[in-house]
Amino acid sequence: QVQLVESGGGLVQPGGSLRLSCAASGSAFSIGAVAWFRQPPGKERESVASMSTDGTTNYADSVKGRCTISKDNTKSTVYLQMNNLNAEDTAVYYCRLEGSRLVGSNWYSGYTYWGQGTQVTVSA
Repeated sequence: QVQLVESGGGLVQPGGSLRLSCAASGSAFSIGAVAWFRQPPGKERESVASMSTDGTTNYADSVKGRCTISKDNTKSTVYLQMNNLNAEDTAVYYCRLEGSRLVGSNWYSGYTYWGQGTQVTVSA
């Protein structure tokens, strides 16, 4: 099995920055496409940022210019750097990793895993 461990969330003041991390552990896993989602209080989950296997990135208009998604295949970790945070960024953030899993001596693609979420609160 593969589990995703999220970290980096917390309480920050408006204008502050955070870097969220999402590390895969357990079975051998090769990261492909990665993405971050968030669920503000009282709202549905929404897409924040994504990166395809070729490195192409996409960002929600609400975070464009303030957030950067990246990944480290060696560490099996995906990151979300968030700058100039405001109250609207308050939400539970979830990572999603796609890729290949080692089963026996073979790699199989098409696996998708979600993190359990980490709270980001922006408040003065």
